[in-house]
Amino acid sequence: MKFKIIPSLLSADIMHLGAEVDAAMDALADMIHLDIMDNHYVPNLSYGPSVCQALHDYTPSTPIDVHLMVYPVDELIRQFAKAGATRISIHPDATIHLDRSLQLIHEHGCKAGIVLNPSNSIESLTWSAHRLDFILVMTVNPGFGGQSLIPEVVDKISQIHTHYPNLPICVDGGVSIDNIALLAKAGATEFVAGAAFFKSQNYKNTIQLMRQQLKAAISGDQSP
Repeated sequence: MKFKIIPSLLSADIMHLGAEVDAAMDALADMIHLDIMDNHYVPNLSYGPSVCQALHDYTPSTPIDVHLMVYPVDELIRQFAKAGATRISIHPDATIHLDRSLQLIHEHGCKAGIVLNPSNSIESLTWSAHRLDFILVMTVNPGFGGQSLIPEVVDKISQIHTHYPNLPICVDGGVSIDNIALLAKAGATEFVAGAAFFKSQNYKNTIQLMRQQLKAAISGDQSP
């Protein structure tokens, strides 16, 4: 099984984003995660399309995973796709026509995902799964980095995996070396790590320890 570890730049050194991306990819991260917040859908403000474009120009081969926490969403889908996003995930309640917005992501050459907040039902998948390349499950309430994982969401991951076994499940929020195996056993295959990665002393060692835990989760042994 191929697991993906995806560092979130929300926790990186904003004054040295290029160097932080280089360090993350040198540590064998699979892609870079951009949290886009508009201070409307969530109570925080982060990056615009120009940051995505600058990162893409700086390192064109690095896949960029864009999580849009914005309302309305369609125009920013267009802008971030043009700015070099590899894939884009959106919240179902941030668009009036979810099916149309997912099609828009694909029309602009990106992979598409939807994002479920901790209290969102998985029923959103009933009529959208055929449009999805992945699903992003928030294991914290969106808007801020450095939060602790909400344990009740783990059961939601299991439910999604049971009903949609072929749909890649990405998890975001409070992911750490200590809980990554638990999330993998529930069915997650992709892990967005912010503070646990960028606040660590050694990026390579952090990813190595995460992969050891993931390997142990598959084998049934949680020891590192």
